[in-house]
Amino acid sequence: MTSLDQARRIAGLAQEKLAQDVVILDMRPVCSYTDYLVLCTGQNPRQTAAIYDEVSRGMKHETRLLPSSVDGQREASWIVADYLDVVLHVFTPEARGYYRLEELWGDVPSVEFATA
Repeated sequence: MTSLDQARRIAGLAQEKLAQDVVILDMRPVCSYTDYLVLCTGQNPRQTAAIYDEVSRGMKHETRLLPSSVDGQREASWIVADYLDVVLHVFTPEARGYYRLEELWGDVPSVEFATA
């Protein structure tokens, strides 16, 4: 499975838990620590935790991949899961608006993927 396939699958799993505003950013031209960022929003901390749990279970079951690190699970306003080639960011609307990662990485291309 390529890193792009991983990013698309992570995005799809997030959508299965009704994540909103799912975006895949192609980071390869601008950074060396990951190929893609997957950004998505859950309506509240409970949903962000459920989105992360769905992605984690799905990736483990389908690909045997586990994140090398996960941060933010306790507060669940911004959960980051590092799959090395792909980094997942699950935000509440407030956290996504505050951190504005799309603006920070505004020059990188986004990747098309099938929506649920």
